[in-house]
Amino acid sequence: MKKLISLIAITLFGLTVWAQDNMLCVGSYWTEDEANIVLKKFASEWNDLESWEQRALRIKKGIIEGMQLYKIPQITGNFNPIIRNTRVMDGYIVENIAIESFPGFFVTGNLYRPVEEKGKYAAILSPHGHMKDKRYTDYIQWRCAALARMGAVVFAYDMVGYAESTQVNHKMPIALLLQTWNSKRVLEYLLSRPDVDSERIGMTGASGGGTQTFVLTAIDDRIKVAAPVVQVSAHFFGGCVCESGMPIHKSTDHQTNNVEIAALCAPRPLLLVSDGADWTRNTPRIEYPYIQKVYALYNAEHKVENVHLPAERHDYGYNKRTTLYNFFDHHLDLNAGKIPYAEGYKEDFVTILPPEDLMVFGKDSPRPKNALQGDDAVMAYLKISVK
Repeated sequence: MKKLISLIAITLFGLTVWAQDNMLCVGSYWTEDEANIVLKKFASEWNDLESWEQRALRIKKGIIEGMQLYKIPQITGNFNPIIRNTRVMDGYIVENIAIESFPGFFVTGNLYRPVEEKGKYAAILSPHGHMKDKRYTDYIQWRCAALARMGAVVFAYDMVGYAESTQVNHKMPIALLLQTWNSKRVLEYLLSRPDVDSERIGMTGASGGGTQTFVLTAIDDRIKVAAPVVQVSAHFFGGCVCESGMPIHKSTDHQTNNVEIAALCAPRPLLLVSDGADWTRNTPRIEYPYIQKVYALYNAEHKVENVHLPAERHDYGYNKRTTLYNFFDHHLDLNAGKIPYAEGYKEDFVTILPPEDLMVFGKDSPRPKNALQGDDAVMAYLKISVK
């Protein structure tokens, strides 16, 4: 594949594009210049809806095969949810929750939901990026509480290896697979709830949470609206094993990048939020125009948006959150009028809880006795290994 890509680049564009010898595309796999040209090469491989959908199927197949998702044992239902410490706050409810991703492995997090009980609500998956205790941060709590007050059931859950997800190490070999499977189980748990509308399911996260968002959205049409924040890049593939440690971008007969994976969301609503200080600085000029062309094939240009904040950095800060509030308000039929507003959304109604109040497990409430412990134990149960 390395020689093929280089030959095509030299022949068509006069630029040599390098590639690693193996099938992994890690970190800044290409330079910005190279990525610009390779994206043009990708665009030359489709010219109508039929040819794009053929390419889209190959990309989706590459994700599923590359992360060995097809090897996961068939597991349905049996979430065995553990819900503790229900608190009624100002316009929202927050609970501590764990569900069984598969027997002996628990997805830990918090469930934010509306106070009112009136039929079915939208639901939102909220994965997060790299930080040991990120689920407990004020900006996660602001975002999830605000969305719950707007009328959504929101599940904020830990990256593997962080916060309470300590049954494995974050940099275990199959972190990408495990996180994707956990997200799938969170999705299915939300869909199983009687208070959730299956046609109004959203997903959002920043950085590594953005990767989790566009990967699951690409392979699971049950995600109806997606908002990956500060992560979709033509040249950067994610620098952690949980993003690029398994060969989802490249095989012996195909090469893609995160722009095309994000584009698999089409024609469902997609919001890209980018900034001026990381690998998304070129989004308005490079990544977004490519994805717009895909959406145009479906006559769905109005369903994809890019909000670029050139003076901001790599985070899910106030301007990024409030951009999301409006986007999800429109596409998930929420009620942003529930959030105080005075020349900007006010998030001060949210009570920021300390980590110990958001934990599912503790001295008085330990993990169930069947909990698997350690990377090897989890991989042995799943019967999956990475060479």
